[in-house]
Amino acid sequence: MGKCNKQYIIINAVDPTEESFQKVKDLFYQAGTNDISVGVGFIISYLHLNPDEAAVKLKRYLSLSEKYEIPVVVQLDGEQWWGNRPDLWNWWDKNKPGYHPNNRQNVEWTSWKADDAVKIGWRNWGRQLRVLPMPNLMSPLYREACHAEMKKLVPIVTNWRKALPENRKHLLVGLKLGWESAIGVNNWYYPEGNSYLDKPESDDPTYGIQNNSLPDRGVQAIGYAAVSTLGLAASGKLQESDVTEVVRVHLEYLSRLAANLGVPKDHLFTHSGGWSPEESLYSAAINDYACPGWSFYEHAVNPENDLTAMNALKQNDAPYWAAVEWLYLGEDTPEQWASAIKNTLSVNRLKYMCIYNWSGIKDNMHCISAIKQICLH
Repeated sequence: MGKCNKQYIIINAVDPTEESFQKVKDLFYQAGTNDISVGVGFIISYLHLNPDEAAVKLKRYLSLSEKYEIPVVVQLDGEQWWGNRPDLWNWWDKNKPGYHPNNRQNVEWTSWKADDAVKIGWRNWGRQLRVLPMPNLMSPLYREACHAEMKKLVPIVTNWRKALPENRKHLLVGLKLGWESAIGVNNWYYPEGNSYLDKPESDDPTYGIQNNSLPDRGVQAIGYAAVSTLGLAASGKLQESDVTEVVRVHLEYLSRLAANLGVPKDHLFTHSGGWSPEESLYSAAINDYACPGWSFYEHAVNPENDLTAMNALKQNDAPYWAAVEWLYLGEDTPEQWASAIKNTLSVNRLKYMCIYNWSGIKDNMHCISAIKQICLH
């Protein structure tokens, strides 16, 4: 299979406002557009928002997509943010909402024992942040919570597309599940991390993770809760392969659920992590229900240089794949932006690339002009 007949450059995190969609329309939609269109990506963190708020936000984006005729990628996230569900993660503070000691089962552990459940995590998205504890991706209660919210939200998307006339069904580029799905990367745990919970953030370690050190990534390994819940191991050294299998099962579960709710494979995408050459986690993006996706920063100039991702891509028969999180970080010229975007779009079977984020590129005329050049040539 070769290049897709229709491809999309998606810009992530455009605000759900008339003004923002109008700006995208004015910048990128002119006479002579070809088989590459610009679209908007957005994220609904369904365990972070209250359910009504999540549905309203989703419907708002879909309504703006239809009004402005701008294609969209819908991302449903239950991993990175889950602040609205202390009933799942608060196992330690009796004075705050949601407390129950059994919630240890719903978060990650630093050993094979629930006594070593985590209370805190860290991530670095431009700067180091404290976050809530990493969820146990295999916890039945956690999975039920994801299931319940997706059963409300996915039909909003499928019914919206179903109601569109045939000449507008292209407005749904895809539904994306996962967000660099992994354990201990976008939510890692420093040794003795729980001891920092009641200390000022200025006391936190700042050395971060080392992605080539697996499975601990140069900090304190987590993943024991999910691996043991899945029944892969309950003692011994935590294995990279077992952590990968957890993430694969997690994404397969979400993908199967979305497929059963009516999302066809050619509109369903996963997003697994993968940062180190030969890292097995890349393969977690592949299942029978969805098209795979990965992030490209270091290799945004040419994704084919990410050999581990390309090898994983060869191992599946999905109709498409996507560079679901992408940002060019090299020399800031229109020519270099255009070259990186063209290289990405030229990879066989790529349906869309998603630039992270609109706030970082909307005033970068080198990037804007490159996108316009590609879409209007």
